[in-house]
Amino acid sequence: MFRVPDEIARVALERSEGFPVEGFVHGEGPKSPTLLLVGEAPGEHEAIHGIPFIGRAGDELMKSLASIGLTREDVYMTSSFRSRPYKWGTKKERDGSLTERKYNRPPTQKEQLAHALVLDFEVANLQPKLIVTLGNIGLQRLLGKHAKVTALHGQILTQPVQYLATLEDKQYSLTDESYTIIPTFHPASVFYRPSLRPDLEADWQRIGEYLQRQMQHPFE
Repeated sequence: MFRVPDEIARVALERSEGFPVEGFVHGEGPKSPTLLLVGEAPGEHEAIHGIPFIGRAGDELMKSLASIGLTREDVYMTSSFRSRPYKWGTKKERDGSLTERKYNRPPTQKEQLAHALVLDFEVANLQPKLIVTLGNIGLQRLLGKHAKVTALHGQILTQPVQYLATLEDKQYSLTDESYTIIPTFHPASVFYRPSLRPDLEADWQRIGEYLQRQMQHPFE
């Protein structure tokens, strides 16, 4: 199993002090994964248990992996931000009373910059054969704000990715090396937009076909 060094995790946590975030969830998976999956940020369940992609979205992701013959053990799962970003909101209970509670939210650009060194270390050291981004946040963290999953999903992109050259930088640089990326929708997207499911399933079939071709012709 591959794990980011504790020192890098500590620096990332220090850099995100004062933000409305909680917990820290390490990426999880083997040193030579079939896929590197890049999501958004841990949610409530992930932050509590310290495991990426559990709960409903995790179940949905496992179905997608199973559709191309993969399991959790074959892939490395990470995200653009490693703590759970939250916002306070009001929930109406069954008895009509109102309670304050934390709700998940997407990580901000500043938060992603604070944890950039974690994903940068994973990408550089895992040397993934294929990166699959899940949703816009992971896609834009690697390719830039212009990248949109609705336009790029299911496409095979080979290009440099963004990384933070020094901790003082406020802008990303581009790697010298090119990586192959297939963007797709976040597994949770089908809960609020069921019409995306056919596209999501087709994307995963393309991912499976790409991996099959790589196994048969690894040096092309």
